[in-house]
Formats: sequence, structure tokens, C-alpha cells
Amino acid sequence: MKTVAVEITSTGWITTFQDLGRRDTERRGVPTGGAADQHSAAVANLLVGNPRGATLIENLGGELAIVPDADVLLAVTGAPALVTVGGGPVESWSPLVVPAGHEVRVHGDVSRGTRTYLAVNGALTAETLLGSAAPDARMGFGQVVVRGSSVLLDTEFRGFSRRLFQAPLFRLPVPVPRFDAGPWDIDVVPTQGIHTIAGIREVIEEATYVVTNRSNHVGLRLDGPVLHPDTDTEIVSHGVPVGALQIPHADELIVLGRYRSLTAGYPIVGVASRASLSLLGQAGPGRELRFHWTDRESALRRFARREAEVRALEHAATEAFGALGFTAPSAPLSGTI
Repeated sequence: MKTVAVEITSTGWITTFQDLGRRDTERRGVPTGGAADQHSAAVANLLVGNPRGATLIENLGGELAIVPDADVLLAVTGAPALVTVGGGPVESWSPLVVPAGHEVRVHGDVSRGTRTYLAVNGALTAETLLGSAAPDARMGFGQVVVRGSSVLLDTEFRGFSRRLFQAPLFRLPVPVPRFDAGPWDIDVVPTQGIHTIAGIREVIEEATYVVTNRSNHVGLRLDGPVLHPDTDTEIVSHGVPVGALQIPHADELIVLGRYRSLTAGYPIVGVASRASLSLLGQAGPGRELRFHWTDRESALRRFARREAEVRALEHAATEAFGALGFTAPSAPLSGTI
């Protein structure tokens, strides 16, 4: 094991430590939090031989740049981005060996997605709250990574000895999502609340919604047509899942994120499918969204297919890193993405 200092030479609009969030804390009133794009975060870690839920860096907008003082193995995932090492372009969604002193720069295309993820083989030194490095500003736990700081990394990676013209070191089945330029299609499962607003199903299905700059980590606020209940019957506040479609008193639609709390008495008309949540985590201001109603069974089948792809990568990475003689990913955390 060695300790590497990773210098942060540039950061985006918001750059933080992240992981897949807290477990079993919402009954205590603390949101799960975690990476907005859970799929990209999990894949980044698997690509460098880490467990899915290891601490990594999430960058929102702008350009992230780091310089390690020793050779490291890293991967960049998330929104489409220009990634360079020492000024030369390299692939994202792939393991990269970065020599000591070489700068890695990640410039995301915010028109195609808002967040990129950078994982490094080993354990990044970061504070935790209730077992997670995920930030929660409302709890006074910011976890912001700032330019000029140095992050310590404990890693077993010591580089590879390779000859010219050898076959590529890694051939991994990487499930890379699509980030289309046009409107993004989101599958939604209706809830009982849809019956409290006559015609809302048709309104939502036929409309195109636009993410506004009023959106934040609690939820995406969308401009577009909505309807409200015909009665003033009070709705008792209750817990809601990530991805719930909520209609507040204002004429907007809200898709609740990983830092949501209770309903605040507003109707919930549907819940985005688990397979769609990571795409929603990449939606920034100006992004157009279209919602399509589906049933629970179809949504579960789609998520199962995505999970099978991630598990295939996990299995392949375990074998590859094990053959190379350093720590392979731990057992999968079922149901984390």
C-alpha cells in the first residue's frame, strides 16, 4: 500500500466527494443523498478495481483537473467529456494509467449532461457522515473539493510492465448510456395520486417539459403544463421514493431527487423508473424531458437488464484485476443503482 497526493488544479461549478449515498438513514430524517448519476459513479469505481460504493469525485459543470504525484489508475465516466492526460486526448469510460506528474483534465459538455465522475484505484481520504462521504449541505457537511487542495489516496496500484504491440490490457463490457442531444425520454409508473387530478395523465404524456435553473439537489423543477386537484382536501405528508413526480401549488412539475424529504402535502402522480433515475441526475437547465407511462413490471424488467450489465462488468473487472495481482472489487452491493 502506498499513499499518493492528488493535487486539484481546477474544479467545476461544484466539485465534491461522492459515493452511492447513505443506507438506512431516512428513518432518522437524513436523506440518502449520493451521486446524482448512480450508474456512472458505480461504473467508474468498477473500472478501476474499487467496490461500487467507494468514494470518488463528482464534478458539476466546468473543468476538473488533477495531478497525482505517483502513477495511478483512474477512470472518468458520466456526461460526454473531453478527457486529456498530459495534453493528449484519452478515452472516457475506460481504465487509464496516469503517470506521476501528468495532469488529467476533464471538460464536460454541459449541453449533453451536467456531471462527470472521476474514480481512482484505492481509497480517497474523505470525511464521512453516517457512513457515507456524500455531501449534505443542510447538515453542514459540504464535502466540497477546492482548487489548490491536495487529496490523499491509499492505493495498491504500482503500474504495469508492458511491451510494445501487446494486446490491449483491458477488454471490459462497459455499459455506456446514451446522452442524446434531443429530448430525453423518461419512463414513469403512475401512483394512486394520479386519480386525484382528472386529465393529468394525458397532459404529462403529451407535453415536453424543460428543466429550469430553479432546480437543485432536492429536485428538478420543470416548466410545462400541469393540472391541480379540483378539491381542497388536505394531503397528509408522507415519505416518497427518489424520482417521484410532485405537483406543488405553482404551475410546475417537480421530479424529486436523492435529497428529497416528505411530500409537503402535494400530490404525487407518478414515480420515474429506477432505470431512468441516472439520466435524470444528468439533466441540467434547458434540458427537455418527455415522460412515458409504463407499468411496474416493465420498469422492473428494464432495471434488471441494466443491473445485469453492471454485474457483468463487475465480474469481468474482478477477474481482470485479480489476474493483475491487486485488489479486485468486493462483493456487489445489490440494489444500489
